[in-house]
Amino acid sequence: MKLESQLEKIASFKNLELLANQVVEGFISGMHKSPFHGFSAEFAEHKIYNAGESTKHIDWKLYAKTDRLYTKRYEEETNLRCHLIIDNSSSMHYPMLRKDENFYENKIGFSVLASAVLMNLLKKQRDAVGMSIYSDTYEFYTNEKGSERHHRMILNKLETVLNDVSPKKQTDTVGLLHQIAENIHRRSMVILFTDMFQYENEEKIFKALQHLKHNKHKVVVFHVYDKKTELDFDFNNVPRKFIDVETGESVQLFTENIKEEYEKKVQDYFQQIKNTCMQYKIQYLPVEAGKKFEKILTTYLIEKQKFG
Repeated sequence: MKLESQLEKIASFKNLELLANQVVEGFISGMHKSPFHGFSAEFAEHKIYNAGESTKHIDWKLYAKTDRLYTKRYEEETNLRCHLIIDNSSSMHYPMLRKDENFYENKIGFSVLASAVLMNLLKKQRDAVGMSIYSDTYEFYTNEKGSERHHRMILNKLETVLNDVSPKKQTDTVGLLHQIAENIHRRSMVILFTDMFQYENEEKIFKALQHLKHNKHKVVVFHVYDKKTELDFDFNNVPRKFIDVETGESVQLFTENIKEEYEKKVQDYFQQIKNTCMQYKIQYLPVEAGKKFEKILTTYLIEKQKFG
């Protein structure tokens, strides 16, 4: 069964954990077609052998099946600490969803489900996960742990974020990323989901992201956007009133009058962020809300291999 139809079939259950598990299981089953061929054979129980390590725990039976070297891993072993960060400002709750749409078709719903998916993968690999959620305040923090109780607590918090309808919550990305950086004491992979709104001062935002790297953390930014309206500016050419969901400010215009200029500015904006992230050695990936999660999972696995 295709991943999309799996999601459609069970989305009505509104069970975040179930959805996340379905996504990960679908991803793992397709890994034999990817650069990670063989990696899913004993997914939770083995890790790739690195030259120079002891050969004591190599699984030779698995080598015979996959022609790749893996070492056995033990339950108490944690290879990675991962801290997930979610921007929960009002702009992330865009677009407003119709009753027939699934919760992961807007930016916050997609970010929440993507976080739950990564948590599921981390759990399978017995890695530790922590989380921070922010808007104009530091709404939630928990450090990195791997227990079932800890995972359940984070999932419960993510479900409350989905139901959060607080009006006009602005973004203090710069100030709060500095606070979050102060809370992550041990070397970790730091993954940020944000729509990059309030990107008014390039130097300040990237100093905050640099702060996240101060303990040799690996930083990954998933730039979440709505393709139809935020990227393509796809509206009927009738007079429209656009309202800033964070400030309440509004403007009326014909979309066709500015469509070409808007699209160019947005493309330049995305490229500017990408270039600056490259400069600061931050992994940057734009992701479309409501679409597949393979890019997120593949990016995570590749960055984990680099992180070592």
